[in-house]
Amino acid sequence: MAIFNIFIVSKSGGLIYHYDQANAPMQEVEKTFGFPLDIKLKREGSRVVVAFGQRDGIRLGHSLLSVNGVPLTSGTELQDGRDAFEVIEAKENYPLALKFGRPKATTNEKIVLASMFYPLFALAVQLSPELGSSGIQELETDTFKLHCMQTLTGVKFLVVCDPKQAGVDQLLDKLYELYADFALKNPFYSLEMPIRADLFDQNLQIAIEQIERTGFI
Repeated sequence: MAIFNIFIVSKSGGLIYHYDQANAPMQEVEKTFGFPLDIKLKREGSRVVVAFGQRDGIRLGHSLLSVNGVPLTSGTELQDGRDAFEVIEAKENYPLALKFGRPKATTNEKIVLASMFYPLFALAVQLSPELGSSGIQELETDTFKLHCMQTLTGVKFLVVCDPKQAGVDQLLDKLYELYADFALKNPFYSLEMPIRADLFDQNLQIAIEQIERTGFI
């Protein structure tokens, strides 16, 4: 069991804090392909991603990590200087061993994810058949579970963790407590500012380790 990510989103939808678990499991799949390649790849930002034809654990959106053991460095360039698309399109290079996986999100991608969750949360409130809906509280998949708690001021705390992780509600409460102690009580802090406080980071890390080890704080 593990805590993978923590996000704090401001009332206006901006990302003001994020935590990454350095030991979060990476999903990587390597397969040997014949010519022609039966999955479609495309360049998306600085990555080569699967656009069509998911199979054998390779999913849409997974990034190409290496070709015949040679890793991609940036964009479509392999570590040895060759262009990944040129290698993949040449029939004489087959069979090819391609490794795919879900790389860690960049800071810009985390900002985009936080801004995307904001309208989804608002939409869930509007679609709810019950008046006074609290919005999205949990989203569960086969590989992770997302927990969300919104404060009275509209700040959202998001925890992405293993589906079997216990004690997440206690972690959310502790996160709110640390936010109040080390952000709101700081006279120089405003609600839309990023949270940069060593004591906040240290106390959050202690709480995460305790939750992962015992399931409670």
